[in-house]
Amino acid sequence: VRSGAMPDDHVVRLDIDGERAVAYLTLNRPAKKNAINATMWNELLEVFREVGDNVDDRVLVLTGAGDAFCSGADLSDPGGVVGSGLARMRHVGDVALALHRLAKPTIAKVNGVAAGAGLNMALGCDLVVASDEARFSEIFARRNLSLDFGGSWLLPRMIGLHKAKELAFFADVISAAEAQEFGIVNRVVPAAELDKFVDDWALRLAAGPPLALSMTKTMLNNSAAVSMAQALEGEARCQSVNFETADMAEAVAAFMQKRDPTFEGR
Repeated sequence: VRSGAMPDDHVVRLDIDGERAVAYLTLNRPAKKNAINATMWNELLEVFREVGDNVDDRVLVLTGAGDAFCSGADLSDPGGVVGSGLARMRHVGDVALALHRLAKPTIAKVNGVAAGAGLNMALGCDLVVASDEARFSEIFARRNLSLDFGGSWLLPRMIGLHKAKELAFFADVISAAEAQEFGIVNRVVPAAELDKFVDDWALRLAAGPPLALSMTKTMLNNSAAVSMAQALEGEARCQSVNFETADMAEAVAAFMQKRDPTFEGR
């Protein structure tokens, strides 16, 4: 689903800036505030796996078309989640895992409402940048639903158990400023500056060392499940790999020559 090869009926859009090594994934159902239907679940899984496998895509930016990021699952979709049983929810879980396992930096650019699975999709990215007009809600309880798309795992690790329960139990809609206070977004910027801010971050990440960033991401994601001794052993193994790469030689040469390094991921 490379950009330029995607039919008009696709509900996600993937645009690749090959020169800058950044992939831009846009949820593309603006009339439905980018609610996720069965087709979108399938296309998201395809795109996450494709970007993960393509070495030329160094960063993924995820956003929504129109004035919303994602309002969650489309409960009106007859092929969607409601009444479809455990197998379909496991498919939703596969999409969440594909995003979590994507071994390169991901940025959620939250331009509007992010609710339910849409909020947890944003939280599943490595960094979350929000417009000052964005709104957030773990809306599930209002719909007689429990958390999904990884929210039960992500929230307590990000903000602590009691804060996670507050967001999940009350299902309040909170502002971008409140979301930053809770600790679920990295930065809040004026709406007019959102695109530039995220592009700047994406370019900085794309210029970074792909292998080292990938290993750092994996170690941080696994940090809650290992002991200090296990973490140190993991650091030692990763660092021993880094020392032997061409990118390490380039980093040293760039330092000595007082210039920016050019990393190639090898």
